[in-house]
Amino acid sequence: MSRDTDNLIAALVADAAPVRRVPPPLLRAGLWLALAAAIVALLALLHGTRGDLAARLRDTAFCLSVAAALLTGALASASAMLLALPDRSRWWLLLPLPAAALWLGGIGYGCLAHWTAFDPGGVQLAELLRCTATLLASSVPLSALMFWLLRHAARLRPGPAVLAGALAVAALTATALSLLHEFDASLMIVAWNVGAALLVLAVNGLVGQRVLRA
Repeated sequence: MSRDTDNLIAALVADAAPVRRVPPPLLRAGLWLALAAAIVALLALLHGTRGDLAARLRDTAFCLSVAAALLTGALASASAMLLALPDRSRWWLLLPLPAAALWLGGIGYGCLAHWTAFDPGGVQLAELLRCTATLLASSVPLSALMFWLLRHAARLRPGPAVLAGALAVAALTATALSLLHEFDASLMIVAWNVGAALLVLAVNGLVGQRVLRA
């Protein structure tokens, strides 16, 4: 029996593929944030910033909203990378929640404050289409890279990691649109990215956790 066991171990060792260590979570989050910054810079170069950006940057509420979105994106990306590791606590999901509450609270306050002044005729179709194009140009590559970085979490706990990643993508996309467009589409951005994440999780569950492992 001992000889059979030794032979089995030897066969397993001979056929074993080398194991590649996953880069540290904060390094992967940093690389993802660097890509986000590059995408925003490229879109600003191609599209140009919003016409009233200089005036908006003197608005404390606008600056706080952008800062909260940036902080949400940074913390959510770190949370997603940490949750993708089996030895990290699920409590890391709470890391971006204070910043997200501040960001989303600012969105809600802005909607209420400007509700009476909202003029449906003031939203031009061309601007809405450009806003949608920017949303896709920023969120699609960021989502693709995020899901690729999180693919190892498929067998462990894909839900928390993917939802944190979706929050990171939504926050950085909202930041990009706040700097590039006068049309505020923050709620649409959140719905788009969180909805996409839930769709990925649903499909991943239906096909036996193969989507995130691909």
